[in-house]
Amino acid sequence: MIGDNLNGAAYCARAVSRRMLRRRHGHIVFVSSYSALHPPIGQAAYAAAKSGLLGLARSLARELGAAGIRVNTVMPGFLETRMTAGLPPQRVQAVLGEHALGRFNQVGEVAEFLHFLHTRLPHTSGQVFQLDSR
Repeated sequence: MIGDNLNGAAYCARAVSRRMLRRRHGHIVFVSSYSALHPPIGQAAYAAAKSGLLGLARSLARELGAAGIRVNTVMPGFLETRMTAGLPPQRVQAVLGEHALGRFNQVGEVAEFLHFLHTRLPHTSGQVFQLDSR
């Protein structure tokens, strides 16, 4: 879990940052989870990995910023996807009940935010964006 969700992200960032350093421009966005800040019982490794992304992003933002490379983290919240389709309806309703607005973000809305972050916030780096209303 930690290898895939944290180490994998770190290796990918290292690989892409090499080219970005040569160009002196780039943007890395990590996808974390609500679990990073509010770890559920039984998911210690997942929560640790997703929490580790927050530190990794902030550290890389400082290390790579002088070269014009931005690094941010997005926590999209619960999304209704093929992955979450198999969850029991009671669990989905419980998560929905935690939301102040009583609705989940849609995949397209998260994609629009990512596009906005990349194209319209060129001076933003080292930030964590929690997109749901929990």
